[in-house]
Amino acid sequence: MELKNDVIVNSSIEDVWEAFNDVERVAPCLPGAQLQEIEGDEMRGIVKVKVGPITAQYKGQATFIEQNKDAWKIVIEGKGRDARGAGDASALITAQLTEIDAASTKLDVTTDLALTGKVASFGGRSGVMEEVSSKLMGQFADNFEQMMEEAKSAPAAPAAAADEGAEAGAAPKIRKVEMPEPEAVDLLEHAGAPVMKAIAPIAIAILVIWLLRRIFGGRRG
Repeated sequence: MELKNDVIVNSSIEDVWEAFNDVERVAPCLPGAQLQEIEGDEMRGIVKVKVGPITAQYKGQATFIEQNKDAWKIVIEGKGRDARGAGDASALITAQLTEIDAASTKLDVTTDLALTGKVASFGGRSGVMEEVSSKLMGQFADNFEQMMEEAKSAPAAPAAAADEGAEAGAAPKIRKVEMPEPEAVDLLEHAGAPVMKAIAPIAIAILVIWLLRRIFGGRRG
């Protein structure tokens, strides 16, 4: 499944490039995402999503495949698995930056997404993932824009100290990242009215099953 989105960021292409390649800065802008650790070029974390009262947590990793500044192009490969075994997700994400003028940049993002398990039945319905991804991209853009504005007014951060223990050819160390617990992205909330009609039966079924389990599950024993 291919998803295409584009947003305009009110910052120079140099600033957007620098921020987009700094995963610790950009990760908090992603709805439902929490970066947990970095090991070399690999980033690990979780993404939380929910459909009504049911929450799923995907744990996975992402790796920069390409960072071509001459072409203003970034390619990231991500893989995740639902913590309860409800399905897997993998994505190849290509971000292309285009300078509009000295103070604004267009960001085109193409996502080649593959889903398996229960979430695939939700995502496979016509228009669902397209509309959800569009709204999430808009939310990401707002968060990114706010982060960039705050960075302009914040004092410059001191340069990171070099790792004296690092040696050529040595295995990269795992670095823990402190980020607040993310709020799960509600897929129903981000789906518009036409999409809601398509997925309403699924949501109602999930809600009924959840309620029955709560009622009768508590009476056992």
